Amino acid sequence: MKPETAAALKQIDKRGFLDIDLDPTLDLFAAIERLKKEKNAVLLAHYYQEPDIQDVADYIGDSLGLAQQAEKTNADMIVFAGVHFMAETAKILNPSKKVVIPDLKAGCSLSDSCPPPLFKKFKEKHPDHVVVSYINCSAGIKALSDVIVTSSNARIIVESFPKDQPIIFAPDKNLGAYINKVTGRNMLLWDGACMVHEIFSLEKITKLKIRHPEAKLIAHPECEEPILKIADYIGSTTGLLKYTKTDAAKEYIVATETGILHQMMKSSPEKTFIPAPPNNNCACNDCPHMKLNTLEKLYLCMEYEVPEITMEEELRLAAKKPIERMLEISAKAGL
Repeated sequence: MKPETAAALKQIDKRGFLDIDLDPTLDLFAAIERLKKEKNAVLLAHYYQEPDIQDVADYIGDSLGLAQQAEKTNADMIVFAGVHFMAETAKILNPSKKVVIPDLKAGCSLSDSCPPPLFKKFKEKHPDHVVVSYINCSAGIKALSDVIVTSSNARIIVESFPKDQPIIFAPDKNLGAYINKVTGRNMLLWDGACMVHEIFSLEKITKLKIRHPEAKLIAHPECEEPILKIADYIGSTTGLLKYTKTDAAKEYIVATETGILHQMMKSSPEKTFIPAPPNNNCACNDCPHMKLNTLEKLYLCMEYEVPEITMEEELRLAAKKPIERMLEISAKAGL
């Protein structure tokens, strides 16, 4: 190992990624394709990744799709361009495979809002409740859950329980409140939220709708209720993308992370997509954690196979059960 590589490896715990100077003439797209073949690696990317990463990925999807792809891959190495809990899910489903992520500190504000020790105490106060947890959570929370859901399948999974079954829903209170509304349930909600979906400005969106009267507002269910109340369509990230492909409108205001606009514009180049403005001075709403990943970091993590996701086997097995239950229910539902 080269001295500079060894030195860089020591910095991963502090910085979360390899910090090695690259040849500026290196064709990163070609290099990444070469590494995929050499290492029998599959590159999974979330819709919220930067466009360059999406364009080089083998599969682009939301949390449900990514979990399904991770479960069935035959690759020796899974390269996960997303955030930490997503790579953890891939490792939970693939203990014998190496799972790497471009930046170990690509976390999630929603996941961080639900620390396992505090949630464990909360759960113990409600022993008659089953725990339904959104996939945007740590392995520790998954291990405390009965079933995992994504925004694509949450309604179906919640409705699979008898109406009189008490349920705890964690960690996203906004998604939980939306599922309560559409199912008529009264789930007990953990007080967590996504920093990206909570700061959309109702006032700015309303003004935007006045300037674009033909535009439809489409929103992710992690958004707060006032935004969802005026939305023309509410759906998962994949649901939003599919809707814009089949709907007759030509203009959309999109209330979710801006990364999805890349796929929307590729799928429907004749349509206009406007990012919904947040309650700050920015024109659009990026997830700072998702955007920690870059094409350079992606190449380096594939070349040196670090940072790697690892976990204790007892935790992995406990977290695997509710994920498998989610995948089974989703498969039966045709999702």
